[in-house]
Amino acid sequence: MKILIIEDEKELAQDMVNYLANEQYRCECASDFQSAMKVYAYEYDCILLDLMLPGGDGLTILEELKRQNKQDGVIIISAKNAIEDKVRGLKLGADDYLAKPFHQAELAARIESLIRRRQFDSNTIIVQKELTIDINAKTVMVHDQFLNLTKKEYDLLLFFIGNKNRVLSKGALAEHLSGDFADMFDNHDFVYAHVKNLKRKLKEKGYGEYIKTIYGTGYKWEQ
Repeated sequence: MKILIIEDEKELAQDMVNYLANEQYRCECASDFQSAMKVYAYEYDCILLDLMLPGGDGLTILEELKRQNKQDGVIIISAKNAIEDKVRGLKLGADDYLAKPFHQAELAARIESLIRRRQFDSNTIIVQKELTIDINAKTVMVHDQFLNLTKKEYDLLLFFIGNKNRVLSKGALAEHLSGDFADMFDNHDFVYAHVKNLKRKLKEKGYGEYIKTIYGTGYKWEQ
C-alpha cells in the first residue's frame, strides 16, 4: 500500500517513514506546499496531511483533492488543536484527524483501518471463492494451502481485488507498484512480469483464472 506523507517537520516525517516501512507500507514524502503538488498526479492509498506547510495551507490541498474528485484516503495530522480546523477538514472530506504528538502505532492503526474501510468494508478477512486473505496477518490461502507471494505480488493481488471488475491500465498498475518512479521506466514490462508471476502462483494452487488481460489496455480481476 502506498502512503504520501505531506509534513514539513523532517525528523517526524522520517520517523513515520521508518515505522510505516516496517509495517510494509511504501512511503513518499513532500515537505512543503509546492512539492505536495504531486498529490494531484498520482494515486495513493492514504495521504497523511499536515495543515501548516511552508508556502501554503494543507486545507487548500484537501479542497483541491475533493474538487478533482480524487478518491485517496486522507488523514489530517496537525499540531493545531482548534476544533474549527478539525471540523473544517472533516467537512472538506478528510477521513480522519490525528493531533500531534501521537504514537506511531496509533498512526499505523488509523491507516490500516482507513484502507480496510475504503477498500474492503472494514473486513480483515477477504474471501474470494477459493482464496482467503488475512489482511492483519498479510497471508494468502488458496484451497487452504498457503500461497507464498512477494510483497509486490501481495500488493498487486489486493489492488486487483479492491478494484474487481474494473479495467486497470498498465500505467495505473505501474504507479501503484512504483509510485513516482513509474515515470522513470521506458515501458511497463515489469508490470507484465509481476502479473505473470502472480497468475502462475495462483494457478499452481488451483485458483481460477480471474485476472483477465484486456489487450491494448491492461488487466481486470473479473469475478
